Amino acid sequence: MGWRASESSPPIDKLVLHPNFCEVLASKLGEIGMAVEELKSIIKRCQILEEQDFKEEDFGLFQLAGQRCIEEGHIDQLLEIIQNEKNKVIIKNMGWNLIGPVVRCLLCKDKEDAKRNVCFLIFDLLVKLCNPKELLLGLLELIEEPSGKQISQSILLLLQPLQTVIQKLHNKAYSIGLALSTLWNQLSLLPVPYSKEQIQMDHYGLCQCCKALIEFTKPFVEEVIDKENSLENEKLKDELLKFCFKSLKCPLLTAQFLEQSEEGGNDPFRYFASEIIGFLSAIGHPFPKMIFNHGRKKRTWNYLEFEEEEDKQLADSMASLAYLVFVQGIRIDQLPMVLSPLYLLQFNMGHIEVFLQRTEESAISKGLELLENSLLRIEDSSLPYQYLEIKSFLTVPQGLVKVMTLCPIETLRKKSLAMLQLYINKLDSQGKYTLFRCLLNTSNHSGVEAFIIQNIKNQIDMSLKRTHNKWFTGPQLVSLLDLVLFLPEGAETDLLQNSDRIMASLNLLRYLVIKDNENDNQTGLWTELGNIENNFLKPLHIGLNMSKAHYEAEIKNSQEAQKSKDLCSITVGGEEIPNMPPEMQLKVLHSALFTFDLIESVLARVEELIEIKTKSTSEENIGIK
Repeated sequence: MGWRASESSPPIDKLVLHPNFCEVLASKLGEIGMAVEELKSIIKRCQILEEQDFKEEDFGLFQLAGQRCIEEGHIDQLLEIIQNEKNKVIIKNMGWNLIGPVVRCLLCKDKEDAKRNVCFLIFDLLVKLCNPKELLLGLLELIEEPSGKQISQSILLLLQPLQTVIQKLHNKAYSIGLALSTLWNQLSLLPVPYSKEQIQMDHYGLCQCCKALIEFTKPFVEEVIDKENSLENEKLKDELLKFCFKSLKCPLLTAQFLEQSEEGGNDPFRYFASEIIGFLSAIGHPFPKMIFNHGRKKRTWNYLEFEEEEDKQLADSMASLAYLVFVQGIRIDQLPMVLSPLYLLQFNMGHIEVFLQRTEESAISKGLELLENSLLRIEDSSLPYQYLEIKSFLTVPQGLVKVMTLCPIETLRKKSLAMLQLYINKLDSQGKYTLFRCLLNTSNHSGVEAFIIQNIKNQIDMSLKRTHNKWFTGPQLVSLLDLVLFLPEGAETDLLQNSDRIMASLNLLRYLVIKDNENDNQTGLWTELGNIENNFLKPLHIGLNMSKAHYEAEIKNSQEAQKSKDLCSITVGGEEIPNMPPEMQLKVLHSALFTFDLIESVLARVEELIEIKTKSTSEENIGIK
C-alpha cells in the first residue's frame, strides 16, 4: 500500500521547505554513523598490521573514536565491533583504552537500562580480551579518580573485574600490593560511620566496600595457603600482611561496633575485623604469636619493611588489634589460657597509650575500654610497683589526666577519672606512693591534685586503722606531705585558681591533726609542724588577706561602675576579663570572696585543732612528770 498524505495535510506542491533542508538532513544522517565508521576505518587499517607495528597515533584515534561511539549512543555497534573475532588482536592491545569511557557510562545514573546492560557486556568483554597489565593500570586509575560518595560506587563496580585481571598476571605479589594499596588509600578518605543509624544507612558506602574487599582478598589468601614456600609466595604474604595492618588502622581503629545484642550478626565492621584477623592467622601471623613476641627487638614479621615512617602506623594497628580481641572478643578463642593477667596488662598498656594519644572520641573511648578490661582481671593492690619502671605504666595515667582535664566530652572525662581510680586501686602501696608523687609533680591542675590528695588521705586512713604501711606513715609520708602542704608561689599563689588543691590539703591536714596524737606521731606530722606552718599556713594567711583586699576593691569599683552604667573590666586569676556587665561582674567577684571565706574557715578550724592538741599533749606531759 502506497503512502498518502492525510486529508488535512497540504498538497505536496504547497509544502515550503527550509532553504538548507537537504544539507541539514545529509549532515544529520552522516553524523549518526560517523563515529562508528571512523572506528571501523581505524580497525580496518590496523587489521593488516602486526602487533608490534601499532603506532601511538593508532591507540589515540581508537580511543577517541570508541569514546565518541559511547557518548553518541552507538553502543550496540561498538559491541558488535568488539565481538568480531577478526578484531581480537586489536581489542587485546587497544581495548583497555575504552575501559574509562565504559565505566563512566556505567556509573552515570541517567543512562537507560538497555544501554547500561550493553555497556556491562562491553566491559566484561574488555576484561576478558584485553592485555591484563594495561587493564590493571587502567582500572586502578579509575579507582583513584572519584571523590565523595562516588568512591564506593567506583570500588564496588571495579573490584570483581580487578580480581579477574590480577589472577591472570604472573607477578601477583606486586599487582595485589599495588591494588590493595590503591583501594585502601581511597577507602581511608571515606568518613567512618559512628552511630548505629549511620552504620545501617551507610551513606558513603564504606560498610559495603569493607565486605566486598574481603571477598576480593580471599582468593589471594587461599593461594598463599595452598602454595609451597617460595620467594614470590613470601612477597605475596608481605603484601597481604601490610594490607591487614592498614585495615586494622583504617577503618577499624576508629570504627564503632554494634552491641552484640543489637547486631544480630549484621555488624559490618565486626565481620570485617573477624576476617582480617583470620587472614593474619592464615598467612602465618596469628594473634597469640604476636603476643608471645611482644617486646622483642626482632619483629615477628622479619621480612616486612615496617620501620621508621610506618612504625606509628604499626603501633595504631596493633592497638586496634588488641582492642578487637580483648574488648570485642573477636577470635579470642585462639588465645591460650596460660597467660597471666599481669602479662596481658603489660602487653596492652602500650596499646592503651596509643589510643589515649589520639583525639577522636571513638579512639579515646576504646583506650578506656581496653584499660578497664585489662585492670579488672587483676586483684586490688596486687600490681607491683616495679611495673611503674615501664614507660607506659606512667604515661597511661598521665594520658588519663589529659583526657580528664582537656577532653570536651563529659562522658569521657568521667570515664577517665573512674579509670584512674581503678588503676590506683590495683597498685601496691609503693606503687600508689610513686604514682601520687609523679602526678602531683606533672598534672598542673588543681582539681587533679585535689583528687590525688584525697587518695593520699584514704591510704593514710587505711594504714592507721588496719595494718601499718611504711609508705603512708613516718618519713615516707613526710616526704609526700612536702608536695601537698605548700603553696607553689608562696603568698603570691593564685588562691582562686588553686582553690581545689588548697581545700583538699587543708582537709588532709585537719584529718591528720584529729587522727594522729602528738605522742604517737605515727604520720610524722607533729615533728614537721613547724615547717608546715612556715611553708603553708602562714603564707596562706597572707595570701588570703591580699586576695580578699583585692576582690573587695574590685567589688567597690564595680558598684561605682554600675551607678554610672558603664562597662568595665575585672581581673580574675591574673587574667583581665573585659567589657563585663556590672551585674555579672559583681556575681563573679562575690563568688570569689565566698571561696576565700570557705578556705579561711577551714584554715581557722585546722589552727584551732592544732592548738587544742598541742595544749592537751603539754598538759598530759606535765601530769606525767
